[in-house]
Amino acid sequence: MKKIKLKELERKVKNCKRCPLFKERIKNKYFVVFGEGNIDAKIMFVGEAPGLKEAKTGKPFCGPAGKILDELFKFVRIKRENVYITSLLKCRPPKNRDPKKEEIEACKIFLEKQIEIIKPKIICPLGRHSMKFLMEKFNLKEKIDSISKIHGKVFVAENLFQKTIIIPFYHPAVALYNPNIKKVLLRDFEILKNAKKLFTSS
Repeated sequence: MKKIKLKELERKVKNCKRCPLFKERIKNKYFVVFGEGNIDAKIMFVGEAPGLKEAKTGKPFCGPAGKILDELFKFVRIKRENVYITSLLKCRPPKNRDPKKEEIEACKIFLEKQIEIIKPKIICPLGRHSMKFLMEKFNLKEKIDSISKIHGKVFVAENLFQKTIIIPFYHPAVALYNPNIKKVLLRDFEILKNAKKLFTSS
């Protein structure tokens, strides 16, 4: 059932015209980058928006930042195929610029639906835009601060149905330009590894 729901949602994303980014995608013959991974994943990673290589292939985190992410997975012995990876925007913004507020507003419905279908126990925003959106969504607005202050911190959101852990991280792309951030990411992913243990019996 999850697989069917996600396929139907992906079809809607591919036909989406909710913001002008679809015009850029069609003009450049880019793909929608819907997301991929284990549909029963306990951990979901949410990036900001597709980069050039992602837009050309339709696969999330397959470019230089994806290589950093794969290194982080290897470091904490998490298999990429066991998690689900997606992003806040499904179309590439021109020149890899930051997502605009109206683009996030237009596209958020698809991420919300992905979360609803997959029901991850841990969600890891990668970058400040996805961090802000997800913390607001999970009623953690009062905990929001700059990514430099709350990266690697564990936030627990509870509702009537389940407890969800939010752990914000720097976007792996930052490590391409700042080697010190890679060291920070390695430390932060150790925190994810420990949080993951909470759900080994669930």
